Amino acid sequence: MLAIDGSYLEGGGQIVRTALALSTVTGIPFICTDIRKGRKDVGLKAQHLTAIMTLGELCGSECEGAKLGSTEIVFHPKPVSHHKITIDIGTAGSISLLLQSLMPPLLFAGKRVSLTLVGGTDVAWAMPIDYMQHVLFPQLLRFAKIDVKLVRRGYYPKGAGLVEVKIKPMIKRNEHSFDDFLMNVRKRCKPYALSKRESLLCIKGISHASIDLQGAKVAERQAHAAQFMVKKLNCPVIIETQYQDTLSTGSGITLHAMFGKEEEDIRNPIRLGADALGEKGKKAEVVGEEAAKKLLMEIESSAAVDVYLADNLLLYLALAGGKLCTSTLSMHTKTNMYIIEHFLGPVFSVERNCISVMHTREERL
Repeated sequence: MLAIDGSYLEGGGQIVRTALALSTVTGIPFICTDIRKGRKDVGLKAQHLTAIMTLGELCGSECEGAKLGSTEIVFHPKPVSHHKITIDIGTAGSISLLLQSLMPPLLFAGKRVSLTLVGGTDVAWAMPIDYMQHVLFPQLLRFAKIDVKLVRRGYYPKGAGLVEVKIKPMIKRNEHSFDDFLMNVRKRCKPYALSKRESLLCIKGISHASIDLQGAKVAERQAHAAQFMVKKLNCPVIIETQYQDTLSTGSGITLHAMFGKEEEDIRNPIRLGADALGEKGKKAEVVGEEAAKKLLMEIESSAAVDVYLADNLLLYLALAGGKLCTSTLSMHTKTNMYIIEHFLGPVFSVERNCISVMHTREERL
């Protein structure tokens, strides 16, 4: 059984989420201690318990110590056995954070999987559902077909957003050894080649708000402010505006820049993303400018992967192989590397802001 230090580096919940995902994929049980020791309110929160509970329903996995505030868990994984499930996270718990734990095992479930998720779609300290759909998921299509439908947004504090996810895996994690499974993945899936980018093709985005803010044209103002900031790039800018009837007032904007020669390579898309959330007392124009400034910083870095995507893509990079170059090696990214190598051994080679996967034992040594 693997022993994982939950206080390592940033000492946050990402350690638990990645460990749950990799444990389910590899079949390796683990014990995690000092959970979220780097946070003010230590121990498991509701979102982590939801991930554990959901994996229990999907896989029949078992977890000792799974209760609010617990600083130690022992997780015993099992393979995916159920393929249709509805989960209500409660209030504004992040749907995207839950999916961080669920997606890796579901991509290799062998059968179609249907998820109906209720919770927060656009909340603080988590990637918005639009970022996940338009920046992260295109990078996962080498493993499975993924269809995401945003039925209703959920803002803090009441949440109640509704997202439907359908997954059709291309590779099954069968009863053979994990090494055999890993060889099959690398044989059938194109390795990542995310170290260089071509010309900037366009910038797309979604500016959204609750319907009670429509009179103040919040979504339009966010979009216009972002467009003004990025117009110097001299490329097409398409930002959609949306309003929805939600339980809580809220707004936000997600942008992504697309790169390629004459068009995007759908087999190896290069997309940089950025986002910002509205809040009480924060002008809509400031929200749009904030997202645009983040995106401009990523574009100016010349990186092929933004700082948030690097963190979320590491696990899949370890499975498929290849290379990515990001703008910044964040603490989240370094923490994820630690957890992944706990399960898979020393697989990463780092040079400046570029991360490569070493395929052979000789390379690892």
